[in-house]
Amino acid sequence: MISVDDARRAILAACPVLPPRSLPLAGALGCVTAGTVTAAHDVPPFANSAMDGFAVRAADTTGAPVTLDVVGTAAAGSGPGVEVGPGQAVRIMTGAAVPPGADAVVMVESTAPAGTDRVRIEVAACGGDHIRHPGEDLRSGQVLFEPGTELGPGHLGVLASVGLSAVTVVPPVRVGVLSTGDELVPGPGDLRPGQIHDSNRPMLLALVAQAGWAPVDLGTVADDEAAITAAIQRGVATCDAILTSGGVSVGDFDYVKVVLDRLGEMRWWQVAVRPAKPLAFGTVGLTPVFGLPGNPVSSLVSFELFARPALRQMTGHAALYRPEVPAIADEALTRRPDGKLHLARVVATADADGRLHVRSSGGQGSHLLRSMALANALALLPDGDGVDVGGVVKVMLLT
Repeated sequence: MISVDDARRAILAACPVLPPRSLPLAGALGCVTAGTVTAAHDVPPFANSAMDGFAVRAADTTGAPVTLDVVGTAAAGSGPGVEVGPGQAVRIMTGAAVPPGADAVVMVESTAPAGTDRVRIEVAACGGDHIRHPGEDLRSGQVLFEPGTELGPGHLGVLASVGLSAVTVVPPVRVGVLSTGDELVPGPGDLRPGQIHDSNRPMLLALVAQAGWAPVDLGTVADDEAAITAAIQRGVATCDAILTSGGVSVGDFDYVKVVLDRLGEMRWWQVAVRPAKPLAFGTVGLTPVFGLPGNPVSSLVSFELFARPALRQMTGHAALYRPEVPAIADEALTRRPDGKLHLARVVATADADGRLHVRSSGGQGSHLLRSMALANALALLPDGDGVDVGGVVKVMLLT
C-alpha cells in the first residue's frame, strides 16, 4: 500500500499549472492572477464630494452659523462647474467634482435654507472636510495585486475601478467526469434487477462546479472497452483533466484499467486510507486522469484527498488542501487497527467559546452516501482504536 502523503506527492508532480490567459472580469471570479496587476490611473481621478451638501471655502464658515450665496449646483458626472468665490457656496451631490475655489463640503444635514439662492451653514468647516482627494484609494502605477492572488468580488471591483475589462489569470480547469459500469442508470427511470442510479457523476460534476471550475459531462458508459475508450479520448481532446469513477479495483470487468493502461501512463494504487483505498492516477498524453473508486463515498473522499488539491495546483492556488483543525469528540469515534488512516464522516459545530465539537453524521459504510451529504467535516483517525468521548481529534473541514 501507498500512504496518502506519498500518493499526493506523486499526483502533484504530474499536475503543472495551466498556461495563463486573459479573461473578462465577469469570467475571472475565483481565478488566480498570473502576474502583477497595477493601476493605470489614480482612484479617484479627481477631487469629489463624499456627501450631499454644499461646497464652500472653509474660511467663510468661521464663526458659524453664517449665510452664504448659492451660485450653482454640482451633480455627479458633470464637470467642476462654477467657481466658488468669497461668501459663496455650490450645492453638491455625492461623487460630484469639487468646484474650483472650494476646499470643504458641509453636509446637507448641517445646513438650512435661508431664502432664495442662500444657505445657512450651521457648523464651521475645516479644509478637506468630506472631500475625496485624487489618488486617495489608488495611485497610478501602484501594485494592486501580486501574482497568485485569488480574485473575489472586491478584487474585481478594484480592477474595474481602474478601467480594466480583462485580467491575466490562470484559467479555470475544464474537468471531464465519466461514470462506468453495467449496473448504472443515468437519470430517472425504472431499474431492472441489479441496476442502480448513477450518483457519482452528478456528485462529481457538482464538486467541480462548486470549486469554480468548468465541469464537462462525459456521460455514463457500460463496461465496454470500446465505449470507455471513446469517452476517454473525447475527454482528452476537450478537457484539462479527467475524473472517472468505477473500474479501478481488481475485478474481472474493470475495463477502465485496461483502457487507461493502453492509452496512457497509469499507476494503480491501494492507498492506506478508509474509505477510498483503490485509486488510479496517470496521464493520457498531457492530460491528468484520476481513476476514482466506484463506491459513492469513496469516490467523493478520493476527490477531496487527491483530485481537488491537484486541480487547485493546476489553477494556480497556493493553498491546496482543506483546512485541518482540532475538535472535541462529543461521542466515541471508534475504529480497529488495520494500518490505514480512517476518515469518519462527522458534523462539526462550534460552542459558545468557539471550540469545535464533532459527532458522527451516521453510518460509515462506503456505500452510505446520505451520511456523507450530512457531514461538514471528516475526522482523521490514525491507525489505532479511535478517539474516546471528550478526546481531541483532527478534522478536515469540508465547508
